[in-house]
Amino acid sequence: MPLRCSGWASRLSSWSLAAPIWFSWLRSGSSTCPWSTWDKSGWESQLLETGFLGIFLCPLWTLSRLPRETPTSRIVLWGFRWLIFRIMLGAGLIKIRGDQCWQDLTCMDFHYETQPVPNPMAYFLHRSPWWVHRFETLSNHFLELVVPCFIFLGRRMCILHGALQILFQVVLIISGNLSFLNWLTIVPSVACFDDATLGFLFPTGPGGLKDQVLKMQKEKARGAQPTHRHGCTVRQAVNLALGILVAWLSIPVVLNLLSPKQVMNSSFNPLRIVNTYGAFGSITRERTEVILQGTASPNASAPDAVWEDYEFKCKPGDLRRRPCLISPYHHRLDWLMWFAAFQTYEHHEWVIHLAGKLLANDAEALSLLAFNPFAGRAPPRWVRGEHYRYKFSRPGGLHAADGKWWIRKRLGPYFPPLRLQDLKDYFRSREWPYPEPE
Repeated sequence: MPLRCSGWASRLSSWSLAAPIWFSWLRSGSSTCPWSTWDKSGWESQLLETGFLGIFLCPLWTLSRLPRETPTSRIVLWGFRWLIFRIMLGAGLIKIRGDQCWQDLTCMDFHYETQPVPNPMAYFLHRSPWWVHRFETLSNHFLELVVPCFIFLGRRMCILHGALQILFQVVLIISGNLSFLNWLTIVPSVACFDDATLGFLFPTGPGGLKDQVLKMQKEKARGAQPTHRHGCTVRQAVNLALGILVAWLSIPVVLNLLSPKQVMNSSFNPLRIVNTYGAFGSITRERTEVILQGTASPNASAPDAVWEDYEFKCKPGDLRRRPCLISPYHHRLDWLMWFAAFQTYEHHEWVIHLAGKLLANDAEALSLLAFNPFAGRAPPRWVRGEHYRYKFSRPGGLHAADGKWWIRKRLGPYFPPLRLQDLKDYFRSREWPYPEPE
C-alpha cells in the first residue's frame, strides 16, 4: 500500500472545514499583521505553520465524511513530515552547538529543577541516579538528531519515526509544563502513519467507513478512475503551488540548520509559514525567582514593616505549594517571570509596569495571579521585588517532612521598594497608562 492517508486522513480532515481553519490562521496573525498580539515564541510560530498546512488537508467545497474526489494530497502530508523533521533536527542541532552540558551529558542533572515551570513529576525525576540523567541526554540526542532521518527511509522507518516522536512528546508532557508545545508537536508526527497503521481507529462492518475505503481502494486497483471535476483540478493546482512555496521558503531555513551560527525559533518570511525551531540550547545551573511583595507600612525601611508575598498561578513561590500541573495550558506571565529572573529589571521594564498595577490593585493584573495578599482591603503602599535562589527539597528529607517542596535563599533585591506616585514619570516617559487605585 502506498505511504499515504487517502482514507483515514480524509475522514479526519473532513471533520474540520477549511474555512474555520483559514479564519483561525488569519486571526492568529503574523509578525507583520496589525491584529497580531503574540510574542513570537517558538510554539506560536509552530502553531501558525501547523495551522497553515492544516488548511490544505480540508476539502473546501464538500461536507462529506469521506470525500471521494478529494483525497489527501501527498504534498500536504510531506509538508507535515518536513515540519516535524525541522522541529526535531533544529532542537537537536541547537543543543549540540550550544551549552557544553549537552556534549558532556550533564544537562539533565539540572533541567528538571530549572525548567520554566516544573511539575510534580519533575520533583522526583530531578533526584534520579546520575546514570539515568546520562541516558536521558543520550536518548534526547538520538531522538532529535538521528530519528528525524527515518522519515526518508521508507514506510516502516517513517512509521517508526512517528511512533518514537509521539512517545517522546508524551514523556515530555509527563515531566514538564511546556504549555501546548508538546501536544502541538504530536500533530505533524501523525502524518508519518498511513491507512494500514491508522485503520484500527475506525469502525468496521458492512457500510462502515473502513468498508467504504476498502471498496475505493479495490476500485482503484482495478484501474477505475474517479469522476474528474473542475474543483479537483483546482485543488491539485493549489497543492502544487503550496509545495513550491514551502520549498522556496525552506531554502533559508535549511541554510540556517547547516550554519554553525544557527538561530532558533525565527522566521525568514513575514507570514511565518516556514520557520526554524529549537529549544533549550542552554540550560541554567540554578533556579532564581523574582518574588513580588507588598506592604501597608508607611515606611518601607521600617524594621517592623510586614512584607506579604504575591503568589503566581504556577511559578514557584510558596515553599509548601506543590508544583503545578497545567499542560497543555499556558500561564504566560509565569513564564515571563522565569525569564525576568535571569537578568535585572532594567532588561525587563514590564516588571515595573506590573508593580504599578499591583500598587493600584488593578483587577486585570490581579486576575493573572493566584493570591493577592491585599484582597478586600486597601492596596499596598509599597511594592518591591526580591531575588531568591530556589532548590527542590530532598524527598524524605527534613524540609520535605515539614511539607516544603522547595528551599530558598535570598540573593538580594530585584528592584527597590516603589510607591505608585513615584512611578508617575516612569509611566509617562514610556507612554504607559498611569494606573488609578481601585
